[in-house]
Amino acid sequence: MALLEKLYAEFAPWLLSVIELALVIASVALIFLSRRKLPLFLSWNSPFCRLARRKNLAVFAMGTITLAVRVLLIPVWGVPQPAWHDEFSHLLAADTFAHGRLTNPPHPMWIHFEGFHIIQQPTYMSMYPPGQGIILAAGQLLGNPWIGQLLATALMCACLCWMLQAWVPAHWALLGAILAVLHLALLSYWMNSYFGTSLPALAGMLVLGAWPRIEKHLRVRDSLLLGVGLIILANTRPYEGMVFSLPIGVALVRLISRKKIHLGRLVQRVILPLFLILAAGAIATGYYFWRVTGNPFVMPYQVNRQTYAVAPYFIWESPRPEPMYRHAEMRDFYVNWELRSYQAGTTLAGFALRLARRAGMLWEFFVGPVFTLPLLALPWVFADRKMRLPLIMAGVVIAGNVVETWTLIHYLAPAVGLFFLLLTQSLRHLRCSKFRARPVGQGLARAVVAICIAMVVLRVTAMAAGIPIEPPRQEGNQKRDTIIRQLQNLPGKQLVIVHYGPHHIPHQDWVNNCADIDAAKIVWARDMGATENQHLVRYFADRQVWSLNGDEVHPNLGPYTAVR
Repeated sequence: MALLEKLYAEFAPWLLSVIELALVIASVALIFLSRRKLPLFLSWNSPFCRLARRKNLAVFAMGTITLAVRVLLIPVWGVPQPAWHDEFSHLLAADTFAHGRLTNPPHPMWIHFEGFHIIQQPTYMSMYPPGQGIILAAGQLLGNPWIGQLLATALMCACLCWMLQAWVPAHWALLGAILAVLHLALLSYWMNSYFGTSLPALAGMLVLGAWPRIEKHLRVRDSLLLGVGLIILANTRPYEGMVFSLPIGVALVRLISRKKIHLGRLVQRVILPLFLILAAGAIATGYYFWRVTGNPFVMPYQVNRQTYAVAPYFIWESPRPEPMYRHAEMRDFYVNWELRSYQAGTTLAGFALRLARRAGMLWEFFVGPVFTLPLLALPWVFADRKMRLPLIMAGVVIAGNVVETWTLIHYLAPAVGLFFLLLTQSLRHLRCSKFRARPVGQGLARAVVAICIAMVVLRVTAMAAGIPIEPPRQEGNQKRDTIIRQLQNLPGKQLVIVHYGPHHIPHQDWVNNCADIDAAKIVWARDMGATENQHLVRYFADRQVWSLNGDEVHPNLGPYTAVR
């Protein structure tokens, strides 16, 4: 039994990929070895194609189905709980916006509340652009911040279908959106977390879907949609959004230079609407920065990095001088983790290893065995004249990603629509492939859809039955949640002073507070020693004060005393 548990722990992260690979191999073998005539991949009179031809209805259906299926899965898959610093930072922004404020005044005791990915001066706020916070704030007003993420992901899937309709035939656009729902939207952290994932992806789809429509029709509404997409990118993932949009900017300049297009009509329907909406977005964003940082040209992100960070964001930059840290866990994160991670990639071998790990991580999440099959036809996509701009955009996105010190999967959110466009076009080419005059491509394309459906059914069934076929999902800091429930049942307000053991992992932090700290039922503070703590205790004289070691196996609240 111990051996089985050890083997499972070793291979659990790859078990789903192994199962998926087995299904792919079995499907390919069956298709190539079968002598029977394969059915058509899609019947032109099928309900699927009839829905696809009604483009607006297909877009609505994708959003509605995503929303409905995930809501139905709540008894099995649950509602996600925040676990990572980024999520708590976005939730701080959401709580701030939900209470009608753009930021919060710095707290008099702010040195006890310093945390990751937030700023304490000149105001108390998330370091991230406001887009994700706005979405989560809408959810908070509806009852739970995750509702905002749920709605944003449903809108993303609807927008993907709309975007694909501008590039590929309607039935292929619907199919591409269905693959995104099955592979990305329902069961991944794209939906089931509080990271900024779906909103920048939706914005990228607006940009990519508006452009071919602008080229074809020169309509004001498409220009406005392009502008909205660019504004959302600037307020979610500004660097990655800029890199993603650069080829579109070049294409717009080329469009202006075309002799066949009447310049006055182009200015009236494209340039002027786009300029006006981008100007409005720039003013609003600048105003937000001014309220948070005191400077319309300084992002909260810059303030945070200048205050705490040592390692640079780009590989060509040099590390900053180490600042004075007031808390050991802050130094552990920014020096012992971030800086060492950066330094590991400064050698040629380290840089190559980092790229290999990055590629493997992105392949596992976005592609996997099932999408590797259609992407084998990607070389034929390079011959498609219509795919020239998307391929250039993909190259620019990859180049822009390589020079970043870190890459998490959602950093590439603006390019999700681009990925599914290239995937769908590859699937079209795969469908046309033949083997010994037999149209095996039809069966292969069909197998891709069938395997995606099978994997969703398998994962949901396993979760409902309690069978561990994949690594445990992050359920937040359950120890902290237990303490919160305990404190919520006590009368009055509570103050918890948190300290850690000598081997604390900085990613597992307890000190995260809401926007209005003084009004909160529970306030979390960092232990700064008896003298500094006494200032904190006097300030919160109306609260019951507790001490807690966050690194204990079973953390317990104890009455705070000046000397432990």
